[in-house]
Amino acid sequence: MMKDFAGKHVIVMGGSRGIGRSTALAFARRGAAVSICARTPGPLAATRQEIADLGVAAHAASVDLADAAAIDAYLPDAVKALGGLDILVNNASGFGHSDDEAGWGASFDVDLMAVVRGSHAAIPHMAAGGAIVNISSISGLRATSRSAPYGAIKAAVMHYTASQAKMLARQGIRVNCVAPGSVEFPGGTWEDRKTSNPDLYNSTLATIPLHRQTTGLGGHPAQACAAAPPCAAPGPQ
Repeated sequence: MMKDFAGKHVIVMGGSRGIGRSTALAFARRGAAVSICARTPGPLAATRQEIADLGVAAHAASVDLADAAAIDAYLPDAVKALGGLDILVNNASGFGHSDDEAGWGASFDVDLMAVVRGSHAAIPHMAAGGAIVNISSISGLRATSRSAPYGAIKAAVMHYTASQAKMLARQGIRVNCVAPGSVEFPGGTWEDRKTSNPDLYNSTLATIPLHRQTTGLGGHPAQACAAAPPCAAPGPQ
């Protein structure tokens, strides 16, 4: 494995499980020092240890990413712990699928505003050559009858990414977006829905051409995060 991110400092917001965990480990395997945050202490501590076991600096903090003050407090602490900041990955999701106040609130506060707030808190610590990678979803590209808030907010993340790229170009900071499909992993939304809402699970699985049941609905988180390191690598994007 190339250590092409050796000397780089990476923050993954929403980094304890699933795509976030796989993204954090992908950067760590390539030599980066990594900080992760999420709400649940158990998976957070386990992933931090996995990062440390790869021989790089590892930092973790329990953070409610719907809380603006918590994000503002976390970023400087993470930067201090790592010794700098080169790459920010915004991955958190509130998984707001219901078309009601709760669903819209969860999606807006976490899927969109955590991206905005995390970026605002990180940018002052980034020099030219830095990179932001926002994790959106294929749901932002196509409408369904199942998850209007989630899809609409993920589309907003894509639009915001394009705007960020233009706004930050003069500072030499690159911004890209990754839009994975549905991914099943332990403790994740789709694992829960496999039993709590099998009709939704099976109808979603039917839309995936390869039907990757063996690696979870839609594939493995490591496959979904594969585009993140190239998006953050130096060079034109």
